[in-house]
Order: sequence, then structure tokens, then C-alpha cells
Amino acid sequence: MKLIFKKDDLMSAINIAAKAVPSKTTMTILECILIDAAGSEILLTGNDTEFGIETRAEGTIEEHGKIALEAKLFSEIIRKLSGEDEIIIESDEKLVTEIRSGKSLFRIQGQDPEEYSYIPHIERTNYICISEFTLKEIIRQTIFAISPNDSNKMMTGEYLHVEGDKLSLVSLDGHRMAMRNITLKDKYSDVSAILPGKNLNEISRILGDEISEDVMIYFDQNHAMFEFENTTVVTRLIDGEYFRVGQMLTREYETRVTINRQNFLSEIDKATILIRESDKKPVVFNITDGELQIRLNSTYGSMNTELPVQKTGSDLMIGFNPTFFMDALRNIDSEEVTLYMINAKSPCFIRDEEESYIYLILPVNFNSADI
Repeated sequence: MKLIFKKDDLMSAINIAAKAVPSKTTMTILECILIDAAGSEILLTGNDTEFGIETRAEGTIEEHGKIALEAKLFSEIIRKLSGEDEIIIESDEKLVTEIRSGKSLFRIQGQDPEEYSYIPHIERTNYICISEFTLKEIIRQTIFAISPNDSNKMMTGEYLHVEGDKLSLVSLDGHRMAMRNITLKDKYSDVSAILPGKNLNEISRILGDEISEDVMIYFDQNHAMFEFENTTVVTRLIDGEYFRVGQMLTREYETRVTINRQNFLSEIDKATILIRESDKKPVVFNITDGELQIRLNSTYGSMNTELPVQKTGSDLMIGFNPTFFMDALRNIDSEEVTLYMINAKSPCFIRDEEESYIYLILPVNFNSADI
């Protein structure tokens, strides 16, 4: 095999494929990136058997072939090479691989490409189409609410549901929920799938920001496949039945508050200066006509500030984890947000009129010392 690349083109493909290379594995072949130039294209693949990425690298094929190279070593070598000279990668029948650029020459031992697991094939029958920009945005606006630990597998994933031209993406961690609802350009067969959150996060990092560029997502019983630009990503789905999200939602409220989003976020952020990991104090909202007081009292000090609001319904004093509120507010793009609450023990909903986004945040108990 003999291939010729420009550094930036090769480095870009390596960075994409490497996102699917596991950091820890007992199978050394999975620590590799597969370079496949047996056909008319140069394909780089990373695969940990649960998550696989295949991406096309721009380059010239002088001699066809395949080789598996240890991903970290391969990446470090290419990164250190000068960008002014062509990079030539050549391997022999003993899998010894030479990487040459300018006056630099590296020889490394490759592994048998026949031992490498290709990403699964998925039939292109059950699918949806969504723009790269939209997919990236709805992942960003929901991914923060997945659970960071594996004690409940469902909470580490995001629930994607398609019905006709309506798509919902939902995440929750037991203390909060994030939901985005969008309208697709076409109608599709119904789809329900639980996608691993960490894999969705990696996909969002690869996606571009172009509204005009589309992503095709194909589904079978166990996998979802994302195709966009020069890249194909396959993720195994989380098996099981997701939580009954509809039962968590309500349109009833006793108190409704509309407030400037940026000012609200800024004042809550100021309050967190007085909070440490060992001293998890709630931020308390005291809601009265025309005003929302934000109060926090910790071992490091206290804060009290006021913001103008439009309020309908009952006065209310309610406490929250400030981080949960900030996460939601950071992922809303509108100038104002509206909060819907029933009482100090019931969830707060942040949603717009069209319900294109819905954030649910559970309140926390507080006492007089917290005010």
C-alpha cells in the first residue's frame, strides 16, 4: 500500500475516526485506526464495537491496500510533521509501515487489517433526514441532562421519537428533563430509539454548522447510522423501554413568570460564587407581583438580588439547584423565558408557547437558614 496526503486532510480524518477508538480495551486491534485503500477511496475507521466511525480522507492512492495502525501513535506522528510537505504512507507484506514527510521518516509496526471489525451494515429502509445544524443544536440543547453514571442505563441515553414530521429528543437524569421538539421537512415512518448520550455528543462534535447540509439517520432494531458529508457513524442503541415522558408533562400551573433570560442567568451565576461542592446550597426564588428575588445563603456568605418579571397567579417561594437552572437557560436562544409552577414541591417547567423546548426542573427543600 502506498498513499500520499496533505497533512491537514489526513489529520482531519484521523481526528474524526479517533473519536470511536476506545481509551481502554483488552483487544489491541481496537486501539487502531484502519486505513482501507483497497477500493477507489481512502477510508479511515475507528470502532469500539458499540460505536464506529468511517470517514473518507482526501489523498492519492499509488498502491492499493489496507493496514491497521495504533491510533494514538499514528495521530501523534502526523501531528508533529510539517504541513509544508506531502505525507507518504507505505506498508509492506509484513505490515511494517513507513511514514515519510520531507526529511522525516518513521517506521512503525502495523497490525493485520483482516482482524479489524468493520462497522455494522444497516439497511436503508427506516430513516429520517435532518439538517446538520438542526441536529447539532437539538443535541446541544438536551445532552446536558443525561446522567453521568451507569446506574440507570436509560438515563445515560437520549430518547428520539419520530411521528410523521414531528421529532422529539429527550434526556433526563432523575432531577431534571430536557426536551426539544422540531418539525421535519418530510413525513416519515414512526421511530423510537434510545441513543447513548456519549455517542451523540461525539457525533455533535463532528457535525458542521450548515443548514443546507443534511444528515441521513437510518435505524434498525439494534443500531442507528448517521451519514453526512464524508462520514458514516454507527452507534448501538440502548435496549429497553424509555420512561413515560408524557406522564411527566402538565400544562397546569398556579404561578407563571416571564423574565429576561440573560439577566436571569447572570444573577443565578453570581450566586454560585458562594457555593462549593461540599456546601450544596439551593438558590431560592421569592416570586411576588412584578418582582423575583434571588436569594442564597451559604457558609461563604449570602446574596440577595431582584429582577423585574411579569407574573400571573400566586406568589411563591421555591428553591432549586442553581446549576440545573443555568444549564437550561444557557441552551435557550430566546430573549425571554417563561416559568410555570404549581407549588414549592412540584416541578418547574420552562417552555415556549410552541413547546419547541420544554425543560423540567425538580425543586429542592430549603429552610429558613437558606433564605
